Amino acid sequence: MSSEFVATACPHDCPSTCALEVERLAPDRIGTVRGARENDYTSGVICAKVARYAERVHHPGRLAQPLQRSGEKGAGEFRPIGWDDALDLIADSFVRAEEKHGPEAVWPYYYAGTMGLVQRDGINRLRHVKKYSGQDETICSRLSSDGWWAGVGTYVGSDPREMAKADLIVVWGCNPASTQVNVMTHIAKARKTRDAALVVVDPYETRTAKVADHHVALRPGTDGALACGIMHVLFAEDFADRDYLARHTDCPDEFEAHLASRDPAWASAITGIPAAEIVALARMIGRIKRTYIRLGYGFTRSRNGAANMHAATCIAAVTGAWQYEGGGAMHTNKSVYGVDATLIEGLDARDRSVRRLDMSRIGPVLTGDPSDLGDGPPVTAIVMQNVNPAAVAPESAKVREGLMRDDLFLAVHEQFMTDTARYADIVLPATTFLEHDDIYVGGGHMYLLMGARVIEPYAETRSNHDVIRALAKRLGAEHPGFDMTAWEMIDATLKCSGHPDAATLKAMRWKDCMPDFESAHHLKGFGWPDGRFRFKPDWTRMGPRGAEIPAFPDHMAVIEAPDAEHPFRLVTAPAHNYLNSSFTETPTSIAKEARPSALFHPGDARDLGFEDGDRIRIGNRRGSILLHARIAGANGKAPDNGTTHGQQRGTVIVESVWPNTAFEEGLGINTLTSADPGYPNGGAVFHDTAIWARPAN
Repeated sequence: MSSEFVATACPHDCPSTCALEVERLAPDRIGTVRGARENDYTSGVICAKVARYAERVHHPGRLAQPLQRSGEKGAGEFRPIGWDDALDLIADSFVRAEEKHGPEAVWPYYYAGTMGLVQRDGINRLRHVKKYSGQDETICSRLSSDGWWAGVGTYVGSDPREMAKADLIVVWGCNPASTQVNVMTHIAKARKTRDAALVVVDPYETRTAKVADHHVALRPGTDGALACGIMHVLFAEDFADRDYLARHTDCPDEFEAHLASRDPAWASAITGIPAAEIVALARMIGRIKRTYIRLGYGFTRSRNGAANMHAATCIAAVTGAWQYEGGGAMHTNKSVYGVDATLIEGLDARDRSVRRLDMSRIGPVLTGDPSDLGDGPPVTAIVMQNVNPAAVAPESAKVREGLMRDDLFLAVHEQFMTDTARYADIVLPATTFLEHDDIYVGGGHMYLLMGARVIEPYAETRSNHDVIRALAKRLGAEHPGFDMTAWEMIDATLKCSGHPDAATLKAMRWKDCMPDFESAHHLKGFGWPDGRFRFKPDWTRMGPRGAEIPAFPDHMAVIEAPDAEHPFRLVTAPAHNYLNSSFTETPTSIAKEARPSALFHPGDARDLGFEDGDRIRIGNRRGSILLHARIAGANGKAPDNGTTHGQQRGTVIVESVWPNTAFEEGLGINTLTSADPGYPNGGAVFHDTAIWARPAN
């Protein structure tokens, strides 16, 4: 057959959810992958990882058939088994667990290896029908989402396409050059057509910071203090839009009084940013009406992340930037889609009395921590889809300890033999997004996208939806969703949500769900009943630890602070060529990332006695790992940026998530990170870790 380009959408855990065009060379083979030019958010641009997707979908290491463990747990020794036998074993294990301990002993565990609504979330339908333990989805965006919601009251921000019409873009807590490439596309348009300025707030010199007009390299976890210092200047120097504040916010006078003592000198002592730099940034934001603040997921990796996100969100309300096209703020648009997930997730069968287990605390859960299990039984049977907690979850030593339990049955449905799959009793081969049907929404934009199947499934792979249906049949679970194909479920879900049917959306490729300007900019009111932005949110209504968050934006000093034994703060930032633990199997990504390394300020490296490329050990009370040192400014990788060299002393960066097997001792970076829940309602705190460092010898 001659090649043709087929429309679909990127499924990976990224807010861009790019509109794609995939070259189909044969019924089971693809070639080029490119962005759709007709989609005015994707604008024909996609990341290099996805552009070389043929390397992943046709990788010789893909799982091709079901496997049964034949050796010790974690040894990676398996033998082939038929699909029916594998599914029977899983179902039998679930039945035995339920008979011995009750249905809460079974824990379906999943996350965002695919962001397709049917293939990702359908596992919840089985959970709800069978009354298995629930999952509190804390590992990615809980903290930043809570912080945005606290002020805005809905998950809608300024149209991201408006970045092209901004005169100042502040990228805070994200590195879009590596993680949301389309943001850079729209920033480039603003810089070219409007001579817009780009400011990046990030603890180290990311690829985005390298091309910025100004990089604010603050200490990790001090964003709230920086935001307060900025807003102090905005009020003190009359940049605050008092008319807007009176009409659209809750208590501006009380907030201004609170900020009186949070001046730039106070903020400087906490953030490490010179007071003069804070003043200059505040004046820039105050003078430029079309200031677009793009807030990222870096906020969601710290114990105080929700409070920090809320503080940064307040800036646009103080200046009234929401009033202007190209102004305001944006974190996620997930409220714009209105997709009814009842059929997909079986929400009509949900029993809210069933316990919910914190997915970020899978280590403590599986090792029997009573604060997690409560009065319920131990977890003795798990099925996993779209997730790799042995590498990705915090306190990975505890995760491995739990996965090694003799009384735990584990089934993993995966595309590759991941760190987690090596501990499984049954491994099932999974399709990629190119081999099944689904629909997608973009957190970073406004498009509902169709992702119809492009090629035939590889070997014996099956989709998540088909596996859940097969298990439901064996377990006697009844729900209309178990009797539907993925396409039928997509069609029914779209129709009941007021969207075009599946065939129409496939022909359209995508649907723009962005509300009108006044609604998106909250000029008709923010999401709260009185329509006012909240400087003083009721944190106690947002989670069990809400009472511990300061009433107004502040520096919330609950981070894992450095001390004499652990003088460094570790940030486990995303690697450019990986996406969480995806793409860590592709040769080009591996070659470009080279090896696990830790980036140090040259002054810290000098004091510790090591040079660029040296083997070093970093650790804390949770464990230690071996990797190689990288020195900021060495070999042109991080040029000198004033006195900071792109990061402050005491800050260490490890870009990941590398597989555990990529480290010399088989212990990955999340050996060091904590499973402590963030405030007010949980959340993984990957960037909030105190460590020591020393030469490996």
